[in-house]
Amino acid sequence: MSHEPPTSDSLDRMFDALSHPYRRRILVLLDEHNPRDADEFSVEDLATEDDDLELLTSELYHAHLPKLAEAGYIEWDEDTQVIRRGPNFAEIAPLLRLMTDHQDELPDGWP
Repeated sequence: MSHEPPTSDSLDRMFDALSHPYRRRILVLLDEHNPRDADEFSVEDLATEDDDLELLTSELYHAHLPKLAEAGYIEWDEDTQVIRRGPNFAEIAPLLRLMTDHQDELPDGWP
């Protein structure tokens, strides 16, 4: 495991991944327990009361999970629906833990 400081590109990738609450929640859940089955990411648990659950389901499988997989933060087996930490998860884990440890200082909605 490398302990080199993040590059500008890796910071941009981390903040992009963390820019949506559903992706933040998925990453926090993986930080707590790895691997996870996709059905552990209940759309109802990720949603707020104003969300369209059908749209959220589509976004989860067509946008959020693929985006996290492309960044290397998760590995997502679409056949078995298992989600596990990806090869770049260690890159974002310290930031997740920092934010989790200080969630009372963050805006409402974290993660």
